[in-house]
Amino acid sequence: MRVVLFGATGMVGQGVLRECLRDERVSEVLVIGRTELGVEQPKLREIVAPDLAELVTRPDMAKELSGYDACFFCLGVSSVGMTEEAYRRVTHDLTLSVARALCAQNPGLTFVYVSGQGTDSTEQGRTMWARVKGRTENDLLALPMTTYLFRPGYIQPLHGITSRTRLYRALYAVVAPLYPLLRRLLPHQVTTTEQVGRAMIAVAATGAPEPHQGPRGINDLARTGRTA
Repeated sequence: MRVVLFGATGMVGQGVLRECLRDERVSEVLVIGRTELGVEQPKLREIVAPDLAELVTRPDMAKELSGYDACFFCLGVSSVGMTEEAYRRVTHDLTLSVARALCAQNPGLTFVYVSGQGTDSTEQGRTMWARVKGRTENDLLALPMTTYLFRPGYIQPLHGITSRTRLYRALYAVVAPLYPLLRRLLPHQVTTTEQVGRAMIAVAATGAPEPHQGPRGINDLARTGRTA
């Protein structure tokens, strides 16, 4: 598979990139982002641009974005301190711009979007981020492509991966020793960066019966390549 990855510098994206580079089913990874990774690997290629929405809609990018089997969209921001309009521009508008551009160039594309538990599919709830995520999911499902919406719960970073947010780094450092206990007590509410990456590759390779995948589905896909 040839894969396009957005958000490779974030915690989830780092995990997804690691698994793509390790998996023999993935022949090429194109990382598109605002910051250079500083990683050299034979099947890794990068495009760095300050404005990703403008980049993917440029006519000269059509060839660059053609011939891909899957897009793993791990780009996201916290809604804390943001207005709904600003959060919508980053979360909904950018995501749909990327999806439409890739969909137009790649018939049969599989698009995997990292959403979140608590996302409001009705788009009518009181929680701002959940409404915006719900609209994003719904609009992605309306596009002529195969879409999977990952709604992970708690994600434990592995293999030296860290969050870029200082508060989150501190939280993960505190929880890390407790993760084995959480996994035993709440096996269907927690996952890891490794499992998210492996599950994305699994749905791109073999599909899944449902577009929405929570922690249980993600972990099943990572372990067996299919949901229970």
